Amino acid sequence: MLRSLLVAASAVALVACASTAPPPGSVNATAAYDMAVADANRPAEDVAKDALRKPAETLAFARVMPGQTVAEILPGAGYFTRLLSKAVGPNGKVISIVPSTALSFPAQIDPVRGIASNAAYANVHVETPEGTLSTSEPVDVYFTAQNYHDLHAYYGAEAAAAFNRDVFKSLKPGGTFLVIDHASVAGAGTSVSRSLHRIEASVVRREIEAAGFVFDGESAILAQPADPRTQNVFEEPIRGKTDQFMMRFRKPG
Repeated sequence: MLRSLLVAASAVALVACASTAPPPGSVNATAAYDMAVADANRPAEDVAKDALRKPAETLAFARVMPGQTVAEILPGAGYFTRLLSKAVGPNGKVISIVPSTALSFPAQIDPVRGIASNAAYANVHVETPEGTLSTSEPVDVYFTAQNYHDLHAYYGAEAAAAFNRDVFKSLKPGGTFLVIDHASVAGAGTSVSRSLHRIEASVVRREIEAAGFVFDGESAILAQPADPRTQNVFEEPIRGKTDQFMMRFRKPG
């Protein structure tokens, strides 16, 4: 999570006329998602989370394709790192960003360094930038899961704005910014970002659009209607079962 920095297809429900299908011409993408999920090197604890985290559908909505360069911010234990690595394939690249300010937290850096040192994930590269969250090279997709709220929780609105500018700078023209986070109740804005680790989706959308991005769709595949959205996401019994939003943005070009 950004805390240390500044942390099946039939079930798909989409709004804003968005589609989980990859762009035309990516005929191998669906097979790549299936292979990524079926990867025998994935830890059992990751596989156990798949029913709720819906990895294949998420990769499809993000329009991750073989051969792309994908950046992820603070990958934690690497749930999506392994998936992204296999989805982009040997001709693609995953840039896992762990800011220098997070290096004193072993849980933020050790797991992804371990993944990057595994020959099965040779296309994973770890970057530890200082003073920026931009990537060292242009990327096709910039991916953040359950992190955005921490910008407001610990660093404030300007840190969120700076992050969005860094993402915009990192992406190639036409590139995708994919954001997943824990949903708060309507009207909460950023007021519970620290106490509950949640944020209102409309605030995230407004801030990202302010950085120059075009809203490109929202998916409800991670919706959990039973979550009242009033409980800290780390508390039982809601942990791992939170109502989450997923939004896709596009850099013009």
